Amino acid sequence: MPRTRSKRPSTPSKAQQPPWSVPGLYEPRHSQSLERGLAILRCFTPERPVLGITDIADELGMSRSTTHRYVTTLTGLGYLEQGASRKYRLGIRVTDLGMSALNSTGLREHARPYLEELRQHTHYTVSLAVLDGPEVLYVDRLPRRQSGIDLELHTGSRLPAHCTSLGKLLLAYLPEEEQHELLAQMKLSKRTPNTITSKQALVDELAAIREEGIAVNDEELAAGLYAIAAPIRDETREVTAAVSLAAQSSMIPLAELVDALSPHLIVTADRVSARLGYRRDDE
Repeated sequence: MPRTRSKRPSTPSKAQQPPWSVPGLYEPRHSQSLERGLAILRCFTPERPVLGITDIADELGMSRSTTHRYVTTLTGLGYLEQGASRKYRLGIRVTDLGMSALNSTGLREHARPYLEELRQHTHYTVSLAVLDGPEVLYVDRLPRRQSGIDLELHTGSRLPAHCTSLGKLLLAYLPEEEQHELLAQMKLSKRTPNTITSKQALVDELAAIREEGIAVNDEELAAGLYAIAAPIRDETREVTAAVSLAAQSSMIPLAELVDALSPHLIVTADRVSARLGYRRDDE
């Protein structure tokens, strides 16, 4: 009897592969479920941070029932979160996973020498952060030694964006539609008498920050604490992070912090931006 040769599974042509399929991974040991889950997460972009089931299903060419099942699972695991509009945005777990990615892609590594230099020059606390929804996520923090105000902040800490110089700076540079969507979902909790709790007042301040290129925190997070923040841009010219300088009000007047030290802060931000590939128009 002639021996029969086993047939290898044929690889679907590019036209046959579903929209969410990653080229080159279509083989027997490939997990279709994992690919679908990751494809759903990739649907969320800075331009489209909030999506509904129909949006995701249409983009990936999946049925709404299948999409809903995957989205429900990702939400339960913390990788997506559902807002009041019943639409979804990336959840905190995505950012937690991304902390190691931030390090590996060089943000913290590129910034650290310049942050150290700024702290040594000013003797005040220097921080590096990114925006994660309504919060700022600290990527690095170099505290002033023997600080009288201890907020117990460290790399990986989070704070509400509306009452920090870092958060206000990053909110200010969001695309208009994304900023509007995010502000609509934010709760402006009062931390001190100076905390901004009016949505319109915050919108007005964000517009001023974008025009001036620097954000100021006048005891809005904690009594006796001032801070200023400047933007960090990448090779696409987008603001992807911010660097701040914080000091106790008993050590320096706010006006002096802004006038005397903001130029040094901006230089630090520009140097980090350059390491990330950003080039000004005049270069």
